[in-house]
Formats: sequence, structure tokens, C-alpha cells
Amino acid sequence: MSFASETKKELCREPLSRRCCAQAEAYGVLLFCRHFSRDGARIATESEEFASRLPDLFQRAFQVSFDQLPDGTGGKRIFSIEDRQSLTAICAAFGYDLEEILAHHINFAVLEEEHCRAAFFRGAFLAGGSVTDPAKRYHLELATSHYNVSRELSALLREAGFFPKEIERKGNYITYFKQSETIENILTLLGAPLSAMAVMNAKAEKEVMGRVNRRVNCDAANLDKVVEAAQEQIEAIRRLNDRGALAELPEKLRETARLRVAYPELTLAQLAEVCQPPVTKSCLNHRLRKLVELSRGQGNAGTRE
Repeated sequence: MSFASETKKELCREPLSRRCCAQAEAYGVLLFCRHFSRDGARIATESEEFASRLPDLFQRAFQVSFDQLPDGTGGKRIFSIEDRQSLTAICAAFGYDLEEILAHHINFAVLEEEHCRAAFFRGAFLAGGSVTDPAKRYHLELATSHYNVSRELSALLREAGFFPKEIERKGNYITYFKQSETIENILTLLGAPLSAMAVMNAKAEKEVMGRVNRRVNCDAANLDKVVEAAQEQIEAIRRLNDRGALAELPEKLRETARLRVAYPELTLAQLAEVCQPPVTKSCLNHRLRKLVELSRGQGNAGTRE
């Protein structure tokens, strides 16, 4: 089951207690469903939980039943209302005149209470919303075929403290969010705290993995530098040995050369501990630089510590 489906399943566990909230949720469903006009309403869903919730929702909100209920289970289910008396009752609840509907608007007067607005957003999401698996990316959107509804939804969301973006796609008007924290808060407002927690956990996992990857990349880069430096030092020692100059160097430089060739994989700090007696990393680094300089014909064999 997709993350969006799991989210809708969680939302459908919200009880239908207050009638005003049931009407607000049904209002969101109608404005974001497949079709809603003076000719009727058609609501399509693939969510089994939402399909089970719809008849109870409309009965609680308007005391109306659907003219057509979907057959069987699985796939897309379509609910429809074309009965004029039922449509009149629905429209009257939102201050509409069924015979005068030309373009839908959100009636803000029926969404004055915060709990009703949350229910309206929930209905809009159940009918026309989706949210991407946060393990992949952060994206939550609400789609409607009504331009004015989309603009007014954005105004409602801004009043609630959310600042969406808007686009048009295939004849639908999309209101969307891409910030993980905003999506968490919206899901919590709708009534899906478990889904919000899943977004939060996914974000935390990504941050941990990001830090691990950066650390691994940093360690790999440092290891590459160690290997490259060691190779340069070993080549310098071989050049000195080929010229017969290595045997003429002071004992401390000869010991450093011997250890570098014997332990090419060690870092400077590790190699410094192998010395007898152990020396500082800075001291060992000075000796190795001296060997490289001598191999290039620079400097003299004297060394300081």
C-alpha cells in the first residue's frame, strides 16, 4: 500500500462526531472530487476506507444517500448523486442555489471554526489529495478542477499558517507543498499524526545518512591523500637508494625511510608511533619532507627536530 493510501486510511479513522465538521468534510470532498455541478456529484476513489466512510459521511452531513454505490471491491469506486432533492439539500447547506451555480467558490462563512476548517482540508485531501512517500521526496498536493476554489483554498491555508505554491496540470489546479516540516504539520492538522511522524522519521534518517555519507566521503578523501603522499615518499626513498645516497644519510632519516617502505598504509600519526622511540607527527612529517627534498637534489642531509 502506498504512503498516500496509508495516510487516507488513517484519516478515515477520524470519528464523524460533530455535524458541522461532517458537513465541512463533505464540502471539501465535493469541491475536490471528480465532478460536482448542478447536474450531480460523482466521487471516485481507490481507497477502501474512504469508500466505506462516504455513505456515513453524507448521511451525517446532509441526511442524504448516494443514488449509485460501487459494485464489488478493488479498483476505482464511483459514488454518484443525481437526485434533485438530495442535491438541493447539499447546496442549501453551503448557501448555494442549485439553479444558479455557475462557478464554485468556497463559502468561508461555513468554515469559521478551526475544527471545521481542518475537516474541510481533510475532505479535500481524501477526494483530491496525494502525498509522496517521504523516503523518496517531500510532496503533498490538493487538486481541483475549479479555479476559484484553488485560489480560495490557498487563502484558507495561508490563514492557517501554511504557504502553498500553485500550478495548473492537465486541466486541474494544484495546490502543493514541498517542505517536510510543513507537510508534517498539515498531516497533523488533517488528523494523520502517524503519517506526520513517518515524514519526521524519514527526514531524520536522511539527515543521519547524509552525515554518514559526508563522513565516509571525507574519510575516503583523506585516505586518498595519505596514499598519494605515501607513494610520493616511497618513490623519493627509492630514488635516494638507487643513487646510493640513502646509506649516507643520518640514522634517523634512514630509520624513517625504512619504516615508510615497510608500512606504506600507515598515516603519519600511526607511523610516528612505530618509531623507536616514538616521535611526534610533526617531527616525522619533517623527516619525510627532508627525504623528498633530498631525492630532488634540494637541501642537505642535516636534520633538526
